Amino acid sequence: MPARTDVPALFRDPRTQPAGLFEDGKLLACLIPKRTPDLGWGQGPCLFLEAVHTLPDQPDDITRLITLWASDFAARLDLPLVRAETLARHALEAEPIAALLRRLSGIGWDVRGSGPRRDEDRVARLELAAEHRPGLSALISCRVHPPQPAPDDRSST
Repeated sequence: MPARTDVPALFRDPRTQPAGLFEDGKLLACLIPKRTPDLGWGQGPCLFLEAVHTLPDQPDDITRLITLWASDFAARLDLPLVRAETLARHALEAEPIAALLRRLSGIGWDVRGSGPRRDEDRVARLELAAEHRPGLSALISCRVHPPQPAPDDRSST
């Protein structure tokens, strides 16, 4: 997503089918889950997490909760993987992106290299195996419509 995108408008748009992650009724994070078969990288269908945002002053465990939820949600949709991208303006070995990628790797994400996002920003590409996680609702709740397949961008060219 380009930096110039109106993020609040993106989450108000019902066509994006945004999801909010809540703990004890308090919004912790919001994101747009998409059932995306082809991102231009990776093989096969996946749940793609777009526009992941956490609210300020949240505990560090929010990233772990998003990871657990996404893995479980993908498994419930019978998708084998979750994919995501994070902005990486410099080499993946350079700080501060290297520290973030080490942290994400430590909670189950695999770094699949880097490259341009559709808006041309350079990103690190991440994958996570889908896994059913019974009892997760005791930690975090999320109400979300099952994501629709993304339109095939190639059909408009």
